[in-house]
Amino acid sequence: MANLLDQLAAMTVVVADTGDIDAIKQFTPRDATTNPSLILAAAQIPAYQELIDRSLRESRAEMGAGAGADAVVREALDEICVTFGKEILKIVPGRVSTEVDARLSFDTEATITKARRLIQLYNQAGISNDRVLIKVASTWEGLRAAEQLEKDGIHCNLTLLFSFAQAVAAAEAGVTLISPFVGRILDWYKKSTGRESYPGPEDPGVVSVTQIFNYYKTYGYKTEVMGASFRNTDEIIELAGCDLLTISPALLQELHSTEGVLERKLNPFDPAPTEAQIHLDEAGFRAMHGADPMATEKLDEGIRGFCKAIETLEAQLAHRLAVLEGGAAFGHAVHEIFLLNDLDGDGCITREEWLGSDAVFDALDTDNDGRLAPDDVRGGLGAALAVSGS
Repeated sequence: MANLLDQLAAMTVVVADTGDIDAIKQFTPRDATTNPSLILAAAQIPAYQELIDRSLRESRAEMGAGAGADAVVREALDEICVTFGKEILKIVPGRVSTEVDARLSFDTEATITKARRLIQLYNQAGISNDRVLIKVASTWEGLRAAEQLEKDGIHCNLTLLFSFAQAVAAAEAGVTLISPFVGRILDWYKKSTGRESYPGPEDPGVVSVTQIFNYYKTYGYKTEVMGASFRNTDEIIELAGCDLLTISPALLQELHSTEGVLERKLNPFDPAPTEAQIHLDEAGFRAMHGADPMATEKLDEGIRGFCKAIETLEAQLAHRLAVLEGGAAFGHAVHEIFLLNDLDGDGCITREEWLGSDAVFDALDTDNDGRLAPDDVRGGLGAALAVSGS
């Protein structure tokens, strides 16, 4: 009998949610998605250090000896994101998603400028626009940026999507793909209701993605739906047949190791009945999205988390640049991570406090107790980076 992953791949495009190139090689997905949190985790793997060092050296050479470390790191960050993307595209036959700096989430013009810079770097490496998705936060400003970028032939992946309003606005903007965050929706409902768990079909994240999928297919929108941020394989099983699903290596392995019959739950050619079609201007979008407390809270929290991930990665890059240039190394990112994530100051980071990527949390939580102690983070990130310049 075939395993669940092989059956899923026959009806849904499987996307690897990781920056770990070796994990992508293992599961051979069609597409891959990454972000600063995932690159931060991957950057601790010695095999990838040369990719980062090369980008830092090239950025220093381009900007000159007089440029400050912060400016060099900002320049290098774009290069590093694209460098990982280029390495991933050597493996996957499809597309890679590369994220715009989340600190630009409420600035339409700055988002457009950054997206054009990223796609320019890919183009300079001989990679065409059709192999890259630019990830943009699903704010009103991000939606407007994505609408313009799509008109320019730059394809977008709208991330941090939690509400039906965001999904409707994304489809009307003509974006290529959306990434509704299944697991983070579940997190909010478990916390707000006090329930320990939901059966797969009742999982609020599954319900949300199912609603969006059927709405898109009923009214002929071309925007693809890619479920993301999964907490368990039950959520994935309930969304079998979705256009795409982006899945962490741990859950990919679990699906690969499980045999059984996988039933198609979502059918683009025979969507379930859905609500009447609606159209949203800015006022309508803000009213509808704002009326959903889960969506407003998780979008704000997600943007903060992505911003903190970028800041932590920049601190790591500044540390490494100092090492390469023989200067005094900066303090290690473990301390930075706890300052940013240990919201109640109890010395441990819970999943609810964690502001970064779910995949990174899972990678660091090696004992699977749902809490990160300093030793968990230190061990996972490889705290003992050399400061000798070696």
